[in-house]
Amino acid sequence: MPYQPDKIDLQILKILQQNGRITNLQLSSEIGLSPAPTLERVRKLENAGIIKNYHAVINEEELGLGIKTFIQVQLDFHTSNTIQRFADEVKEIEEVVECHHVTGGCDFILKVFVKDIKSYEKLIMEKISNISVVKTFQTMMILSTSKDEPVMPLDYNGAELS
Repeated sequence: MPYQPDKIDLQILKILQQNGRITNLQLSSEIGLSPAPTLERVRKLENAGIIKNYHAVINEEELGLGIKTFIQVQLDFHTSNTIQRFADEVKEIEEVVECHHVTGGCDFILKVFVKDIKSYEKLIMEKISNISVVKTFQTMMILSTSKDEPVMPLDYNGAELS
């Protein structure tokens, strides 16, 4: 049976999503437990796979990645293992930061970051177009982003978060 986080676990998750660099002492103070049980709870959440990773959120524009797009990809299903072949090849493309297998009018949606239009053209011509199982694709340029929230909503199943 999967690990079921309780109210305290959900508080820990909420705090860690907002500040992954918080010390265990600060975290324990915020949730009202002593440091040892707090650390034990965090380790349980990590071991259960609920906490997958800790990382820095990067401002892509400050790094010169000015072009952000979504690419809808439709696959050619005339070959065997089409979905897996596509997924494996996309994993090797550094500019693709997200790849989602979806329902609807396309098979996959990719989120892509590149420096400029020339870089985007090179990505399309030399990488995406060269994936043998791609039938068609359509690009949607991201003009602006009004919400980009890395924090997962944790108020579910009636659990109250303070």
